[in-house]
Amino acid sequence: MLNRRTLLAAGAAAIAGPLAAPRIGHAADLTGVTADEIKIGSIFPYSGPASAYGVIGRLQQAFFKGINDAGGFQGRKLNFLTYDDGYSPPKAVEQARRLVEQDKVSFLFNTLGTPSNTAIQRYMNQRKVPHLFLATGADKWADPEHFPWTIGYQPSYRTEAQIFAKFMLEADRNAKLGILYQNDDFGKDYVNGVKDILGPRFDAMVKPVSYEVTDATIDSQVVQLQSLGCDAMLTAATPKFAAQTIRKVFDIGWRPKLHFITDVSISVGAVMNPAGPEKGVGVITAAYLKEPTDPAWANDPGLNEWRGWMRQHMPDADQTDGNYVYSYGVAKCMMQVLTQCNGDFSRENIMKQATSLSGVAIPSLINGITVSTSASNYHPIRQMQLAKWDGHTWERFGGLIEGAG
Repeated sequence: MLNRRTLLAAGAAAIAGPLAAPRIGHAADLTGVTADEIKIGSIFPYSGPASAYGVIGRLQQAFFKGINDAGGFQGRKLNFLTYDDGYSPPKAVEQARRLVEQDKVSFLFNTLGTPSNTAIQRYMNQRKVPHLFLATGADKWADPEHFPWTIGYQPSYRTEAQIFAKFMLEADRNAKLGILYQNDDFGKDYVNGVKDILGPRFDAMVKPVSYEVTDATIDSQVVQLQSLGCDAMLTAATPKFAAQTIRKVFDIGWRPKLHFITDVSISVGAVMNPAGPEKGVGVITAAYLKEPTDPAWANDPGLNEWRGWMRQHMPDADQTDGNYVYSYGVAKCMMQVLTQCNGDFSRENIMKQATSLSGVAIPSLINGITVSTSASNYHPIRQMQLAKWDGHTWERFGGLIEGAG
């Protein structure tokens, strides 16, 4: 697998110049904006090892089409251009350049994946193109000093790992934790988050084992962690490998006292059912989205709004797949930014409004969790709630948690 240095070089070596913060007052950059349309670009893994996430892009295609069919947004068509990168960073670089230089989009929205976004982050900032609400929780997207044109959306993976580690210590201070992680910044954020909490005890308590996205399975890694005597586990994997892990842990008869799983791989339709719903009983995650299979949300106004939209625009989609809930919510957040632009759709003002959100309620978020940003806060969502898989749905427990402090 290409390392991060190689990926960045492939995507941005030919582009020079310092990064610059978005500032209003210069000549407005209205690239991608006309009297009739706003061009929005995105990149998703519609194919490849993370193709389960392709439904996020498909919902957004339907979302913006629905707005256009209803007359558009403030008299403009929202022209959503989305391409496949197969979860390949070099391909992501190619598609980002295509969107920015050929299609001349106004901004990129919700591009998916830590490796792909790592590959294009410097390019986007050097071109001063808003790189908004990335579909990845890597902690590094909140770096306005060095990358002022890039902002994430979901909670930080590192914070989630801190929450897991604190819970583990409360349950068993002598647990031996095995971490199965994807060998990139996505997976390493979980290792670092656990290290934040355990400190000098990390080496004695934790056995980290990595996998590559090009691997066919993670069976050998799971067997290795069991053989190392781990009695707790944290799985930091994309849906395909998360489902494999849950299934393999169960099938070899390993019963760790605690099994944590990243919140990006808890879809009932894409992960738990393929793994075998009975095989994941007791697995713990940290959630920020309303789970569509949870009876607690059966009559929730926010989730009913999503259900109504799905019936109208994507009637054949699997409503047990939480990726659709995620996608609808982040699209609503994007519309809040465009509304706040108040008719000024320059790149500078779009970026300014994306970093000026104050307590925005999104229908897909667990009640009490809102979206807030500022020029110095690029972590839009910072609260989560623990949840345990009961064989049918994710059952939430405890209160909202904002971090490890």
